[in-house]
Amino acid sequence: MKTIVVKVGGSTWDSREAALDDIVALQREGNRIVVVHGGGDMVSRWLEVHGVESRFVDGLRVTGEDALPVAVAVLAGLVNKQLVAGINALGGRAVGLCGADGGCIVARQRPELGFVGDIERVDAALLVSLLDGGYMPVIAPIGVEGAQLLNINADTVAGEVAVALKADILAFLTDVPGVLDINGKTLERLSAAQVESLVRDGTISRGMLPKVQACLKASGTGTTALIVDGREAKALRSALEGQVAGTRVG
Repeated sequence: MKTIVVKVGGSTWDSREAALDDIVALQREGNRIVVVHGGGDMVSRWLEVHGVESRFVDGLRVTGEDALPVAVAVLAGLVNKQLVAGINALGGRAVGLCGADGGCIVARQRPELGFVGDIERVDAALLVSLLDGGYMPVIAPIGVEGAQLLNINADTVAGEVAVALKADILAFLTDVPGVLDINGKTLERLSAAQVESLVRDGTISRGMLPKVQACLKASGTGTTALIVDGREAKALRSALEGQVAGTRVG
């Protein structure tokens, strides 16, 4: 039995059923599964509906007073419950929550980005209770500072949750085959030194950067960290079984 944290990216939303099949099968086999999800594209669409401009700084969404209610409603509401319903429909046992529930993700606001937070700590007690009861926590990337809700990068949430749970595996399901080198070739393995070099020359940037950073932090505590193409059927299973699929970091 393994503890596996899976981050489902919003970019793989249209092909999520392939990933959910793997996730549910892993739970049925007795593994303890935690899902963390994004949903930035859907947040952008709903902000547009409400006439709110989407702005980003270094890949992070600027979340003002007008954007925060939409982000919370979409991430902790619509996206979260669609994932939970999809997992349960396939025979899984999932429970949806965000970082405000049980105070499990405590963050510190970054005022320059509005209501965006950096994680200060993850209290894993609620997650462990759900896992012990045979449930799969499905976590929306919303944290809390006191009574204030904060939008948090979902990749960072996944990495911190994996560290807090001392997970065996952290897997990012994304819309590329893995981390690509300067020639567009998938790198099967990345060391910390290689990551530093690829970040320095700009090969790793934007949305891939927080994924790789989260992988490095988790791998430093003994977790196997993977970046996998979530659009492919059985991609997660193939990666966990050691077949060539995606990039292992650390």
